[in-house]
Amino acid sequence: MPGRHTAPDRPPLPVGWRRQAARLPIALFRCGLGRLFGGRLLLLHHTGRVTGLQRRVVLEVVEYDPVAGSWTVASGFGPQAAWYRNLRADPKTLVNVGNRGYAVTARFLTPGEGAEIMARYAHRRPRTAHRLCAFMGFTPDGTDTGYREIGRATPFVRLEAAPGYHPR
Repeated sequence: MPGRHTAPDRPPLPVGWRRQAARLPIALFRCGLGRLFGGRLLLLHHTGRVTGLQRRVVLEVVEYDPVAGSWTVASGFGPQAAWYRNLRADPKTLVNVGNRGYAVTARFLTPGEGAEIMARYAHRRPRTAHRLCAFMGFTPDGTDTGYREIGRATPFVRLEAAPGYHPR
């Protein structure tokens, strides 16, 4: 079992019916039903760094700043997640939130920034934060310090809207 200070083995990617269930929100966004998720989920478009093909993934929004026009997401599968690696190669992309699309640029956050984001998230959504951390292979102890340690080991990305962003 990994220690709190080290990144655990990440969960395996879903296969079979679990993969289909995990990809269902993509279909809902594509059908114009993104508003069902409110601001909790976003559809991230990204370009395959090897294939050049267009890809999509639905991610949970950990933080949203309507003034700055930014959405912060975490890579539950670690830095090896395809979307994360693809954004590293090409950080300019698009997101859909609700039924609106935005041009964004990905900014990869430091472990210290991730620590503070995870602590704030745990305060806002304690049960969800606990489940998310357990899913990622961590054993959260429920303390701010514990969530900060997990946040340091979790890759966070801030998706910053291009100039001209106007919040609702």
